Amino acid sequence: MPLGRLQKAIVEHLGELKYLNSEALQELIDYKDELNGSAFDELLLVDYAITSHQLNVAKAKAYGVVPFNVRSLSINKGTWEILDQEFCVQNQVVPVSQVGDYIVVAFVNPFELTVSSRITEISGKQVVSLLSPERDIKEVLNQDSRPQESEFSDVVEAVGMEFDDSDKLDDEELEDEESAPIIQLANRIVEDAYYGGASDIHIEPREHELFVRYRIDGVCQEKLRLPSKVAGSLIARLKIMANLDIAERRIPQDGRIVFKQFTRKNIDIDLRVSTAPLNHGEGMVMRILDKQKSTLPLPALGFSEDNLARYREVITQPYGMILHCGPTGSGKSMTLYSALNEISTPGLVIRTAEDPIEYTLDGINQMQMNRQIGLTFAAALRAYLRQDPDIILVGEIRDQETANIAVEAALTGHLLLSTLHTNDAPGTVARLTDMGIEPFMISSSLLCVCAQRLMRRICKTCRIQYEPEGREKEVLEDAIEWSGAIFKHNPKGCPRCNNSGYKGRVGIHELMTVSEELVEGINKGLETAELKKIAMSTGMKTLHQDSLLKVKDGVSTLEEALATVPVDL
Repeated sequence: MPLGRLQKAIVEHLGELKYLNSEALQELIDYKDELNGSAFDELLLVDYAITSHQLNVAKAKAYGVVPFNVRSLSINKGTWEILDQEFCVQNQVVPVSQVGDYIVVAFVNPFELTVSSRITEISGKQVVSLLSPERDIKEVLNQDSRPQESEFSDVVEAVGMEFDDSDKLDDEELEDEESAPIIQLANRIVEDAYYGGASDIHIEPREHELFVRYRIDGVCQEKLRLPSKVAGSLIARLKIMANLDIAERRIPQDGRIVFKQFTRKNIDIDLRVSTAPLNHGEGMVMRILDKQKSTLPLPALGFSEDNLARYREVITQPYGMILHCGPTGSGKSMTLYSALNEISTPGLVIRTAEDPIEYTLDGINQMQMNRQIGLTFAAALRAYLRQDPDIILVGEIRDQETANIAVEAALTGHLLLSTLHTNDAPGTVARLTDMGIEPFMISSSLLCVCAQRLMRRICKTCRIQYEPEGREKEVLEDAIEWSGAIFKHNPKGCPRCNNSGYKGRVGIHELMTVSEELVEGINKGLETAELKKIAMSTGMKTLHQDSLLKVKDGVSTLEEALATVPVDL
């Protein structure tokens, strides 16, 4: 059987591009044996010495798409934010970039319309297809996306030698980028934490040593131990970077480090810095704010299909109050940013009051709070109400004044989004009542409350399937009325998950939307437990139930679900 139409077109383009001489071109056109796609590629690459790049260019011309050398793509931890690595491996695609409403993706087969449709569904963007060789895409997908970790041995040794000669460095040395090993140590700690995917860096003085720990996927891991006499100079150096008072060690201080000013590497991050006087000296915690990291689309945050549909309906309402609750680091800010990104249009005026501004959002006006000069959430909210906004985001409702103004804003034609620290969604009503807000004001303004947590994802490369028994089986059957095989993590792990058995985190949500029954219950001043029963009867899944649905779907483990949220009583 002669070559197919597309195969013949590829051969002809190879001839036009002078990659084949006339004799080889004629041989291939007259080829009689049947060749499938991989055999055809192998024939050209091996027998006719065509390079993979040359073949890709010819294929692109035949298919009418743009060729792309995917091996030139710089892989970093942001590559898999919109399309996770597992999806890309399964479908042999690599995300290249995002431009406005478009996402550019390299395909092995750009005519896989089902894959393109799925990418559009996940990202909310129109797909622009590029063509890349299969072996190149596999090479990119298999490479470790994490850059080389920083090594500490040389700089720790140098710090030790430095402190053998002198117990403390003076301020001039601390300000000179190249003068002291302590400068290099401070930079290496931040760089290594960033490369390792940490969200926070903890620097903790103990009685005999200084501990450096990273929080990765919600769990603190010890990284480094240093002599205790290093603590003063390391903290002082970091305080200088954050423009804090290095002489003041008696009271807590807050600051911000713009790290690209202190490193020659391509790391564009800010660090939110908080110091505190502890029993063995001054300690510090730094939250990493990755400016290169974009917000995720709502479907990538872990919402179940039902919760996502209900949440999308709520955020398109013209007025009312949407609250997110949960502890620090539970993903509230990311969810709010993603919601604003989804509903933001040129026809809407959106204002935010934040402390701090974690991500800069295009087309949205953001204000950084500064309590020292009286710029609080309440002051910002009062100012915004005079500036004709459609949507207002307040970083956190911390006091009665902010709560009162937020409720008034929601009642006067504005959509207001904010966060609150409560354990679950129904408990938010009691929290607002404690702040002095009347129940009828709460029920009139509230659209929904979303309680959330972050739960570690199981590594899908090394996970282990098993049938739960005993108490584990009872927990699943009682909460979600389901039984069957689930997965547990592999204690030994694999290289992909850094031998931990877990990789990344996923959100779990308790979405309480207001109904007539709930409004009536709030107005009657019912207890939180009664409000919870009403919300569940109208479709709310508790955090515990949503976590077990993630277990059922193979996203996480039962052990992790029970460690993240307790069993519903």
